[in-house]
Amino acid sequence: MTKAFVAPTRRQINLIVFALMVGMFLAALDQMVVATAIRTIGDDLHGLTLQAWVTTAYMIAATISTPLYGKLSDMFGRKPLYVTALGLFILGSALSATTTSMYQLAAYRGVQGAGAGGLMALAIMILGDLLSPRERTKYQAAFFGVWGVSSVLGPVIGGFFAGAASIVGVAGWRWIFLINVPLGAIALVLIVRVLHVHHMGRGQQRVDWWGVAALTLGIIPLLTVLERGNGWGWTSGTSLALFATSVAGFALFYLAERVAGDDALLPLRMFKNRTVAVSTFVNFIMGFGMFGGLAGIPLYLQISRGMTPTKAGLAMLPFTVGIMIVAIVATRIIHKTGHYKWIPVGGVFLMLTGVLLLSRIQYDSPLWKVFGAAVIFGGGLGGLMQPLMLAVQNSLSARDNGAGTASVMFFRQIGGSLGTAVFLSLLFSNVQTKIAGAFKAAAQTPAFLQTIRDPAVNVPGSTNAAVIAAVTSGNPAQLQSSGLSLNDTSFIHDLAPQLAAPFQIGFAQAIAGVMLVAAAFIVLAFVAIFFLPSLPLKEKSGLQAMADEAEEVAGVSHKRADEEAGEQVVVPMG
Repeated sequence: MTKAFVAPTRRQINLIVFALMVGMFLAALDQMVVATAIRTIGDDLHGLTLQAWVTTAYMIAATISTPLYGKLSDMFGRKPLYVTALGLFILGSALSATTTSMYQLAAYRGVQGAGAGGLMALAIMILGDLLSPRERTKYQAAFFGVWGVSSVLGPVIGGFFAGAASIVGVAGWRWIFLINVPLGAIALVLIVRVLHVHHMGRGQQRVDWWGVAALTLGIIPLLTVLERGNGWGWTSGTSLALFATSVAGFALFYLAERVAGDDALLPLRMFKNRTVAVSTFVNFIMGFGMFGGLAGIPLYLQISRGMTPTKAGLAMLPFTVGIMIVAIVATRIIHKTGHYKWIPVGGVFLMLTGVLLLSRIQYDSPLWKVFGAAVIFGGGLGGLMQPLMLAVQNSLSARDNGAGTASVMFFRQIGGSLGTAVFLSLLFSNVQTKIAGAFKAAAQTPAFLQTIRDPAVNVPGSTNAAVIAAVTSGNPAQLQSSGLSLNDTSFIHDLAPQLAAPFQIGFAQAIAGVMLVAAAFIVLAFVAIFFLPSLPLKEKSGLQAMADEAEEVAGVSHKRADEEAGEQVVVPMG
């Protein structure tokens, strides 16, 4: 007999959501804090040139683990997988705090990433189990609010710890990782105590290890070359070999998923669902454009406007405000009306508008214009993140909640990784031409000519002198031979204003060009989003739906058994 489903109380749901928010806050904050402090960490560990591997290890682990958490949690339940993810994150944090080299840190950050991939994805899955699509909108807005708060606090906390020589006898930057241990332990206790979600078994299933292996073969070379390809050269032997390996890995992954069928890590039948197919494509483009913007705006603020990394991070507050405002408004509309389709349509339109406005920024544009465009750009993301996730969860069977949720986050992460690599590559391949053009235009002005002839500016051995020598010789390579390079732009802020301006103008123009390319990709998402079906929101939570399905299956089985038993009875004639 099927055990009756008992819905959790509102108090239980609130406690569970709070515990999940703590875990999500840790994962989201960690990325922002480390990004701010990585330069200090690299200098202290004598391996600044290896910092890319620290980022890559985290990204690889988080990306690969996301679909694995989704599938395994569908099979074995959310709670044991969430406890595992949180445990890995705490362990990775503790190990990272004790590291003595950048190679060690890269390995330990991989452990952290393996945990973080689960903290982000499983929180959304658990919410889908507990609440109906219409009800969960209110709580998903709170999750995105946590992400927004972490994006503001991250640069501040990262700057504080990185700037402290030591705290209680421990190097300041190590506290970036140490602080995760007690906070993670609190979240772990809360989860163990309050997360009592009944798991509806799915019968015998096997883990798609061939799919995991093939996906790993596809992801690791791809993310590695995306992170390092700009330095290696995109057409170098190493880059091409990694690209080829990645393509082979993804081809094998497709074949493995076809063979695995319903046991697949990402079951291919899901993508025959038009909602899933459209949402996957738009999520990929959203990640592509979002991370392009997130990479471009801080660079503009730091290089062209001279802000410190911490101030540039705080200056991203309008972007976060845009996300939160639209996300909150969208959740209220969806909760009240039960309709979601036109929210993501408006989201893509806002995102496209924002990135087009950002493509028109100049090095001396009023900051209110930059911040206004950032609010609009962020608002577009706020109108896309939650409604697309909701649409996928609403269109799939409750038993595919984990795999469906993981697929949304997986393709968003892949799009973000590709977007960051592509946009940064475009930026640095064009910026030298833009800077040269800006110097050529400046050379026609009396103020610039007076500056390069001023003995007080052109002091032998100074940064100004090195730039003047490169400009007057017409040989940009002379700048690099003097120890100055665009790989470290800090020298720009030591220059006389007339000498710094062409660098600032060149970077602003190159960043604006990148935004224009991002707009072209977002146009594709704008066309695709109109094909998103408008389905009525389900009124049952994931657990309730699975319980009803199990009861229905059990009822059919009993009826069939009774019918078969009836056929066994023979009535004698005459």
